[in-house]
Amino acid sequence: MRISTQTFYDRSLNSLQSQQTALSRLGMQVGTQTRVMTASDDPIAAIRALGIGKSLSVNAQFAASRTQANQSLGLSDNVLGNVASTTHKIKELLVQAGDNALSDVDRAAIATQLESQMDQLMGLANTRDGNGQYLYAGFKSASPPFIKQADGSVSYVGDQGERLMQVDAARQMAANDNGRSIFQSVQANAKYIGSTPASNTGSAMFKGTSVVNANDPNFGKDFDITFLAGEYKVMTKDTPPVVIATGPYKDGGTITFGGMQMAVTGTPVDGDVIHVTTAKNAGTDMFSALSDVISALRQPASGGGSPAFAKINNALSTANVKFSNALDNVLTVATSVGARMAELDMLDEGGEDRRVSEEGSLENLVGLDMIGAISQLERQKMAMQATMLTIMKVQSLSLMDYVK
Repeated sequence: MRISTQTFYDRSLNSLQSQQTALSRLGMQVGTQTRVMTASDDPIAAIRALGIGKSLSVNAQFAASRTQANQSLGLSDNVLGNVASTTHKIKELLVQAGDNALSDVDRAAIATQLESQMDQLMGLANTRDGNGQYLYAGFKSASPPFIKQADGSVSYVGDQGERLMQVDAARQMAANDNGRSIFQSVQANAKYIGSTPASNTGSAMFKGTSVVNANDPNFGKDFDITFLAGEYKVMTKDTPPVVIATGPYKDGGTITFGGMQMAVTGTPVDGDVIHVTTAKNAGTDMFSALSDVISALRQPASGGGSPAFAKINNALSTANVKFSNALDNVLTVATSVGARMAELDMLDEGGEDRRVSEEGSLENLVGLDMIGAISQLERQKMAMQATMLTIMKVQSLSLMDYVK
């Protein structure tokens, strides 16, 4: 059978093109280290690889969200630590101010120190994150959440929103806490707070409350202790009020009511009142509590036993309990932040395990045997070179090569 020159050239060209395509495909496989370049290479593996790829992409997005949440919570953890330290310092100054040997000038100096602590607390409450957003403003993160008014009071102008982040397939997590929950809240088990109104004219001073029977039917209510004609009367603030305890007043004695007891010293005047209120009803704003005690410390007192001196000591007793409750609340929020950070670490570990497993599955599906592929690539190169040499050799032949 004769093969024409044109047929030989056509077949040689087709063979060369086929080998070139195979060589190019092998080169791409080696370059990408992937066996399945198109769905036609292995339809089943390609479909399964597509699903795993999407899963890896989602897992990577969750990991990015966890990183962002961890950064925000880490900043909050540091700030709350500073808030707790500042609150400790405030409590130390309140205890110092309760020294009966202090003069009006000494108490005014402590008031100045408390003002400095208030400014520091304000700065912490208006902390910004790395993006310039206010950390404790809720959803209103573009503006400061705490504003000092012209009268010196501090107002919270943020909201109670929580920026939720999807940190895993079935877990949304708050990456922030709003300022009200930190600086204007107390825990459910916070201590009762005693206080006296400005209308009191006697020198009676209270020493805080202690719980003796939390199962008392009146425990958890608000009370007023009223003094009249050497007697005391304890009434609930129900509507109408209910008298739950009465008795003769004794300087330095203890008044028991509603599952609690309170020590009272000094001489009350008829009509004087001591309010005993649950923490949530007594005012939970740290800035307001600090402002009230600063104002009290700047008032002159004529000495022990005077009504003015009693007002200062009662204001200090009120502030002491309020800041004990505030510190407990700050530490509780800090514990919550720490728990969320620990959960993110566990989710990171789980996410990393999934990534490693899915990448292993993907490698099994579309991964390339590099040693075998490189060997095949070299063989293909040699075959192509042989084909090219053959074509060149045939092209150079002529009838004269066979004439002797």
